[in-house]
Amino acid sequence: MEQSVVFLVDDEEDVRATLSRALTKRGFSVVAFESARQFLDQYNPEQRGCLVLDYGLPEINGLELQSYMNERELTLPIIFISGHGGIPETVQAIKSGAIDFLEKPFRQNDLVACIQTAFERDQQMRQAASEQNDAKKRFERLTSREREVAVFMMEHPSNTASKEIGRALDISPRTVDHHRARILEKLEIGSVIELVELSQKVLP
Repeated sequence: MEQSVVFLVDDEEDVRATLSRALTKRGFSVVAFESARQFLDQYNPEQRGCLVLDYGLPEINGLELQSYMNERELTLPIIFISGHGGIPETVQAIKSGAIDFLEKPFRQNDLVACIQTAFERDQQMRQAASEQNDAKKRFERLTSREREVAVFMMEHPSNTASKEIGRALDISPRTVDHHRARILEKLEIGSVIELVELSQKVLP
């Protein structure tokens, strides 16, 4: 598995150097940036990790960067660090999905704990996104008629007899049997229960 990276964004060179050195000694891979713009210009969304983000950045501050990332569905978990943030900023950051909002000076152990939590969340979100993408690709294999049959089966999981489906869609039970077999084959599943479970992964 590709190593997770701590992306550190802080406009103070001393802070970047100190945190980078401390986290590297603890075994983390760290990439530091002096501004939000520099981070955005270089960040690859495929890279696993988390973002340790200073709130009081010039030009684009931490909350603005968080909002920008949320709008573009960049799901990299964020840990705020700041010597300026107050309660309103902290509340906004957490409501918008931040892992935590640490006030400078903070204990390195607290930051490390947040990073570990962020890595776990990042892994969970990427796994869920991968499963959702896989489910979407499977459903895209279905023809329009197969989708109709599949939707009926999902909406009526306790009433999926071929005669009932055929009556509802105005097709013969034998044709329904054919579609059912193709649906299960294309979706790589074996039952209506699995069909419902798979469909839940593609729902918003």
